[in-house]
Parts: sequence; structure tokens; C-alpha cells
Amino acid sequence: MIVCHCQSISDSDIHSAIDWMRASDQRTLITPGKVYRALGKSADCGGCMPLFLATMRKNDNLQVTRDDNPVPMHLRSLRTMATQERQRHEGRSQGY
Repeated sequence: MIVCHCQSISDSDIHSAIDWMRASDQRTLITPGKVYRALGKSADCGGCMPLFLATMRKNDNLQVTRDDNPVPMHLRSLRTMATQERQRHEGRSQGY
């Protein structure tokens, strides 16, 4: 399946790049930018980013084991906290 039409990147390309990066370095933090670079391409319009990220998250090699997680403990829950904050206020500021 084509994920990025601008750069002709398929889901198998993304999975292959993630597998290759994980095999070469077990502790590397894999980002969409690194996947694009591993494929010799760069993001263009960004319209594919939600599907690109969803495809990345499906790969078993994306996450490192809990013991070797390169993200510091105090940063791991920031995205969850931000999401909960937005849901609580339905996208409006508290003073609205």
C-alpha cells in the first residue's frame, strides 16, 4: 500500500527501514524523519503523516524494550497528559 504519494513510499518500505535501523542499533530512537532519510527521501507536503505514523506504530521493532528505553522517564507521559488536557476542555481554553 502506498503511504506517501509525493515520495512513492509504501508501507513495506517503512517497515523495512525500521527493521534495518533497529538491527543496526538496538537503542536508536526511530522517528519519521529518520525513516525518510533511511529511504533517501524527505517529507514533502506532510499530508501522509497520520498514515505514515500509524504504519510506523504497527511495526514490532519500533519500540525498544522497557529496560533499554532511550526516552527519559519524565518525558514518556507528556503526550498522554497533553491529550487528556485537550479532551477535558474539548479544545476550548478554560476561561471560555
